[in-house]
Amino acid sequence: MKVIPLSEGTFTIDKTKQFVPFDTDKDDLQERPAGSLLVEIQPFVVVTSEDVLLLDTGLGFTNEHGRLQLHQNLMDNGINPGEVTKVLMTHLHKDHAGGVAMGTGASRELSFPQARYYIQKQEMEYVYEKGFPSYTTEELDVLKNASQVTWLDGDGVIDGYIKYEITHAHSKYHQVYWIVDSGETVFFGGDDAPQLQQMRSRFVAKYDYDGKKCMELRQEWWEKGEREKWKFLFYHDVKNPTYEF
Repeated sequence: MKVIPLSEGTFTIDKTKQFVPFDTDKDDLQERPAGSLLVEIQPFVVVTSEDVLLLDTGLGFTNEHGRLQLHQNLMDNGINPGEVTKVLMTHLHKDHAGGVAMGTGASRELSFPQARYYIQKQEMEYVYEKGFPSYTTEELDVLKNASQVTWLDGDGVIDGYIKYEITHAHSKYHQVYWIVDSGETVFFGGDDAPQLQQMRSRFVAKYDYDGKKCMELRQEWWEKGEREKWKFLFYHDVKNPTYEF
């Protein structure tokens, strides 16, 4: 399998849940509001023998030419956005789902109309229960009646080689993925397993729906990944987008 990180940049986020660009060469984290977290925003493309998979969709920002940054990043890596066959969503927080669609108002449309989107049904329902600032509901309305969306219900397997499991850990209906192809296993834990350092420590985050469960799952996955030689993908790691044993 070929794995391509699609970094949209480094940001800080504080209790306002606003993502503010951060230049690691010039900016000082101490000058940001107390409690600010330093994160990368980093969707991934995984090219398998059967598919071009997109794992989460970033912030949905556009570049100076008005093009979706996610589309630009794909093209910069030799992939036409129309080649994406599946979009695998861990959850619908705005920093992971901002790029599911583009445009505004009634003209808003899916960013990958040729692809099939895989989303937990209960996660979509929770979007409207929880709302802003974690979720931007008006940006997700387009999913509700889209024929390209497959609504998942609990755990399962897609096309015989993509396993998904709902965790109820970082967020109430968060899910994670294992992609097994040609003897390789790629694991994408989204915000349950966002950074390499968290896999190596007993870290409980206050911002998780169930921080203790997140910690326990990370330990479980790390130990199993070491035994089975998984490749880990880290959505929010500034320095380590991937790690493999």
